[in-house]
Amino acid sequence: MKRGNVSESTEFHLMGLSDNQELQPVLFGVFLTIYLITLFGNLLIILATIFDSNLHTPRYFFISNLSFIDICFTTTTIPKMLVNIQAQVNSISYTGCLTQICFVLAFAGLENEILVMMAYDRFVAICHPLRYTVIMNPKLCGVMVLLSFLLSILDALLHTLMALRLSFCTKLEIPHFFCELAHILKLACSNILINNILVYLVTSLFGILPLSGIIYSYTKIISSVLKIPSAAGKYKVFSTCVSHLVVVILFYGTGFGVYLSSAGTHSSRMSAIASVMYTVVTPTMNPFIYSLRNKDMVNAFKKLISRITTSL
Repeated sequence: MKRGNVSESTEFHLMGLSDNQELQPVLFGVFLTIYLITLFGNLLIILATIFDSNLHTPRYFFISNLSFIDICFTTTTIPKMLVNIQAQVNSISYTGCLTQICFVLAFAGLENEILVMMAYDRFVAICHPLRYTVIMNPKLCGVMVLLSFLLSILDALLHTLMALRLSFCTKLEIPHFFCELAHILKLACSNILINNILVYLVTSLFGILPLSGIIYSYTKIISSVLKIPSAAGKYKVFSTCVSHLVVVILFYGTGFGVYLSSAGTHSSRMSAIASVMYTVVTPTMNPFIYSLRNKDMVNAFKKLISRITTSL
């Protein structure tokens, strides 16, 4: 293929999830519905956490931050997809593509780090309950979230700046509904060895190490739970962790499936489907996972709805 210099006028072509034109209205309706549910559900969690003093705890502080990240994460990808389907175009500018990559990486990294903080919060609450309020003080929680924001932004900027040095071939088709780093690297005509090393290095540091921390936390949690004499006590304590475990499995399972297998065995279509899981489905499911069986959150929702209806 012909090697070409990339300018601001260069466009990538997002091929989407399907080439079937008859499916486009269906995809538009499905993803618009998912996006609205994600916005409404996560915004409801944020407002409930703000206005209900009973939820002013580290656990719900992290959940509300996760909801904010989920809103930003889906907003980075779905609106562009909906515009492309509605306008019947599949193009995205070079600048827009790199910007999307940067935001996707930043918010994916943030979600990753918030999940680790939530695991640590549960570890302290269950394994060191008498010291919980001392260890998980508001200052520490704020510093951890701020540090995660800085690290994720630096990581995203590093990958994006490294992508700027690449030259691309004439066929700039991305078999995806958004610009994902793994697919962009496959389109490059220049040497991507450094980029690939960086991807796997950062995946190890910001993926495997945090996941190891989560596994360690839950190993200690399970060990503590098994020491509780009554079955009811075990269920009550461990039930506070179930929602977090479900989200961890969804996020890490699909996320690692995309990045660790991007070099070879899986097809582009399978990669796109896996990306839908961690960029769209997981943020949509989080409000349901964290609220349906959570009495504190349900009560906070009722108070919030009552406050809204009273003010109207």
